[in-house]
Amino acid sequence: MLTSTTNDITGHRVVRHIGVVRGVTVRSRNVVSDAIGGVQSMLGGRVGAYVKLAEVGRQEAFDLLLEHARAAGGNAVLAIRYESNEIMPGVTEVLAYGTAVVVEGA
Repeated sequence: MLTSTTNDITGHRVVRHIGVVRGVTVRSRNVVSDAIGGVQSMLGGRVGAYVKLAEVGRQEAFDLLLEHARAAGGNAVLAIRYESNEIMPGVTEVLAYGTAVVVEGA
């Protein structure tokens, strides 16, 4: 599956637009990551426990996006974007979305 944050992929031609596809996940912090994150935040700098949580959520949303694109018949996703928001304290929704297309090599 080809992916891009741009509206095209160099060397490929869009032959069919399928439409918007998305992957959504909802992740929560846990007691261990909160404890480690709390200590790291008191020391300043990068809070690795929360970085890992954010990366896992984004990867899961991205994987679900690709599954949705494949199921719709696409072989590429263009204009990929991420959004996230806190649903409640400690619970975050991560959304990955883009446009599923069929491309051919140019």
